[in-house]
Amino acid sequence: MWHEVLRTEEVEDGFGVRVEVAGERIAVFRDGERFYAVGDRCSHAEASLSEGEVFDGEVECPRHGSVFDLVTGAARSLPATRPVPTYPVRATDGVIEVEVSA
Repeated sequence: MWHEVLRTEEVEDGFGVRVEVAGERIAVFRDGERFYAVGDRCSHAEASLSEGEVFDGEVECPRHGSVFDLVTGAARSLPATRPVPTYPVRATDGVIEVEVSA
C-alpha cells in the first residue's frame, strides 16, 4: 500500500527525513532528483540513518560511519555487516509516497 509521507520540497538534496509509516520508522532521502526510502535504524547500532550524510546513492551512519546502499540497503562498510530494509518510493506532482506492505 502506498502512503503519502512528504512533499518533495521538504527533503533537501543530500539529506534525509525520518517518517513513521504503518508502524515502521523510515528514512526518506534525496540525492539530486532521486528519492530513496530505507529503514531508519542502522543495523549495527540502532542510530537514526535519517541524520546521516548522503553521497552517490549511499548514506553514512552518523554514529560509527557504516555506509549503506540506498537502492539495495546493503552494508558497504564496517562496522555494519547486515543490510537495512528498503522501500519502494515515488515522487509525483511534488508528493513523495512510500510503499509499505500491510
